[in-house]
Amino acid sequence: MKLIGSYTSPYVRKISVLMLEKGIIFEFVNESPWHAESHVPHYNPLGKVPALVADDHHIWYDSAIIAEYLETRAETPAFLPDDPLLALKIRQLEKLADGISDAAVVIVREQLRPGDQQSEEVMLRHREKIRHGLDALEKEAASGQLLNSDSLNLADIATGCMIGYLNFRRVAPNWCVNRPSLVKLAEKLFRRESFARTVPPNA
Repeated sequence: MKLIGSYTSPYVRKISVLMLEKGIIFEFVNESPWHAESHVPHYNPLGKVPALVADDHHIWYDSAIIAEYLETRAETPAFLPDDPLLALKIRQLEKLADGISDAAVVIVREQLRPGDQQSEEVMLRHREKIRHGLDALEKEAASGQLLNSDSLNLADIATGCMIGYLNFRRVAPNWCVNRPSLVKLAEKLFRRESFARTVPPNA
């Protein structure tokens, strides 16, 4: 299999971690979707990463779809439970973590614009999304049922990759204040080999 993506993307990291945890051998192709000459649109018509070229040459895109595809394969461990409703609840938390990453990406892109063209309103609105999203995840992590439980699941991995991105881009440097359960989860995840091997390079 071939994974198309950027080393700095939290969504790509999520898929990399899943595949490493499952022991799936894959080739990583480093492609930034932001470059004019990017080949990403050849794999995903929306020009987003990640994209996965499966062994049968079918191309899967969108990290949530790729994650679901990986769960249909024979490799273990499974990161979603067999119970459909419980799996849906975990996938909702995955999407919440991804949504926080979405907001962080908007802020990062906005900060790359010339100072007089940056919108403080846009950045403030997305910082609020990050704050509310983290508060919701902290509540779930504190309960230890769907997030931060004894067994690793898809929501845990998505949350860890999102926190890693916040740290990497310094978007919300105070995210850990009054969120001890998320801190505990992050510390636990970052000790895993799959997370250690997918740390974004310094940029």
